[in-house]
Amino acid sequence: MSKKRPVAVALAGALCLVTTACADATDTADASGGASAAAARSGYPVTLENCGTPQKFTEAPGRVVVMNGASVAEVSTLLALGLGDSIVANQQSYGMSEVEGRAKAVKGLPDGGVKLNDAYDVPREAMIGLRPDLVLSTTSYGFDEKNGFATREQLKDVGAHTYVSPQGCDQDTSKMTIADSYALLRDMGRVFGRSNRAEQLIAASEKNIAGVAAKVKGEKRPNVMVLFSNMAMGGNDFSSVVAKGIYNDILAKAGGSNAFESASKTSFADLSKEKVAATDVDALVVIGYNDPNPAAYARKLLKEFPQWPAAKNNTYVALSDSMYLGPSNDLAVAKIAGMLHPDAF
Repeated sequence: MSKKRPVAVALAGALCLVTTACADATDTADASGGASAAAARSGYPVTLENCGTPQKFTEAPGRVVVMNGASVAEVSTLLALGLGDSIVANQQSYGMSEVEGRAKAVKGLPDGGVKLNDAYDVPREAMIGLRPDLVLSTTSYGFDEKNGFATREQLKDVGAHTYVSPQGCDQDTSKMTIADSYALLRDMGRVFGRSNRAEQLIAASEKNIAGVAAKVKGEKRPNVMVLFSNMAMGGNDFSSVVAKGIYNDILAKAGGSNAFESASKTSFADLSKEKVAATDVDALVVIGYNDPNPAAYARKLLKEFPQWPAAKNNTYVALSDSMYLGPSNDLAVAKIAGMLHPDAF
């Protein structure tokens, strides 16, 4: 089962300048003393410098459209901040999640009744018809007129703010780290007046990751293959193998290293079966993107390459949204560390 090329392109590219807010926002606003005084006390206006396009918010958005971008980063971040009611159309889903109840919550969000284009996303006219006041895109791909999407300028003309997630300005996610997940949380916290909640989530994640990293410190770092299950992005047998990006930061925190980090200068490598067979793979991380059974794909690979140490020791884990940009990277770190260094826990 292979996905259409536009989705693979969106997956391979993802997130911008680590955006910063010029003004902070607290989680509650005092309505007394007039609108301007209330706005000042709530932290508004908030200005983000996002991919060279300033976005000024005078109040929390109430009609949010979340574009697909082969991601769940943005919708998961909004849900983690308790902002599901602000979403009028969501096109993101991995079909599963490491967070209990998250996949069901994502599935329960409105989709806006939109007929999607070939990239499984919201075309220009349909986007304008949704009357959004904020549109979230994983990368600048979602605002490219050549792709049939509404541009940031066109959306501004109809009163909508736009936001490209961290590292997504140039559609190159190879330098993405866990810090970018925190940047996304902070930005959305500021935009929606939920900064306190965002900082609580970040602090909890940092604490969890630090605890895991301390337990695996000094341990030998196994070579890990990370790839998406049943997904083709290129011409070779293995075209969705992770080379660089946030995945490597997660692996490092979990006490592992990417067996194919040098195989590409971009986020993903397009590898032959011979190249994969000739590499010592100590462990396997399979990411399920709308695949109901990524663990079955992992077991299939282990049978296909019985010479791998991973196959001999049956060392694999199937993950979904926690392995990608989003609020739950600490869960991926914990699960991978538990697989690589079981004696440490």
